[in-house]
Amino acid sequence: MIRRSLLLALPVALAACVQAPPMPYPPVPALRHEVVLAPPPMPERYVWQPGHWQWDGRAYEWVAGHWAVRPVRGEVWEHGRWVWAEGRWAWLPGHWR
Repeated sequence: MIRRSLLLALPVALAACVQAPPMPYPPVPALRHEVVLAPPPMPERYVWQPGHWQWDGRAYEWVAGHWAVRPVRGEVWEHGRWVWAEGRWAWLPGHWR
């Protein structure tokens, strides 16, 4: 009788222990307001890459915006952004397309 009671109580006890896994990191903070710096000489050769939050394994660090050299081929800059993918937030870096 005791053995049967233990077997019946085991699923209830295990269910109480099951918890959702912790988030790997907290949600991304709001973007900071940045002042766009004056462009370098020949501004048509550069594009402003805005700042963003970067996860360092413990906390978010702000990566300041900067001027990036535009490719000669006339590609368009696509800003980096955080996207929700496979059940978590992931940083999609800025790139030329």
